[in-house]
Amino acid sequence: MQKLYLPIISKILFPVLSATLFFTSCTSLQESSKYSFSEGIYKAKISREPAAKVYVDMGEESLRLYPSQDYRRGQAVQLDTTTKITLAIPEELDAAPGHTYTFSKPSFDLDVLTIPFKYRPGTAGTPNQLNTTFQGALFIGARRDVFRINYKATPVGNHRRFLNHFGYSVGLFSGIGATTVNEAVTGGQVGYEYEGVVLLNGVAGIVGINNFTFGLALGFDHLLDKYRHDWIYQRKPWLGLAFGLNLN
Repeated sequence: MQKLYLPIISKILFPVLSATLFFTSCTSLQESSKYSFSEGIYKAKISREPAAKVYVDMGEESLRLYPSQDYRRGQAVQLDTTTKITLAIPEELDAAPGHTYTFSKPSFDLDVLTIPFKYRPGTAGTPNQLNTTFQGALFIGARRDVFRINYKATPVGNHRRFLNHFGYSVGLFSGIGATTVNEAVTGGQVGYEYEGVVLLNGVAGIVGINNFTFGLALGFDHLLDKYRHDWIYQRKPWLGLAFGLNLN
């Protein structure tokens, strides 16, 4: 029963999960980033002075910055309205400003990760492996997003406003995947080949540039059937390429 059950899970569940994550990720790339530049508390760098915590009030072609040094997460925002700074950021300028405006903020990150490529170092006489079966995992970590407003010259001689965004996260992931189990990877204990189910855990670093999210994952696999003690990759580290889809 177990020999039949695991291939059914691997051949039906994992392709459906992988396809769903892949097409959902592609759709998300065409939409606005969840981490858009909007009103709120940021650490702002607007001149040669050190960065300072401010509340940003958005206008169509301007930003109003209110110092908010005493703000803490979960507390009411207390603003110093007597020292407001207004930044003009029109769509076009005749001459570019002398510096870039930078705003950053921390947040909690909850993502779905797909890991299409997994590199396994050689072990037990087996050479290095590059596995290409899709894996799915849930990622939880700490994130920081950075927004930069600058102006770039156009062919007609003026300067047009651009908003660039990137973010980075570090955290833990856990999920499930599929792996090929046969005689070569079990020390001759399995005389046939099947797709085994693995539990994967590890740490990942993710970078988001505008709407594109990718990163590196360092993980460990745990085969979930009776051959787990014979499987040469049980709890052995691997390095993978990860793509993320944000959930929060």
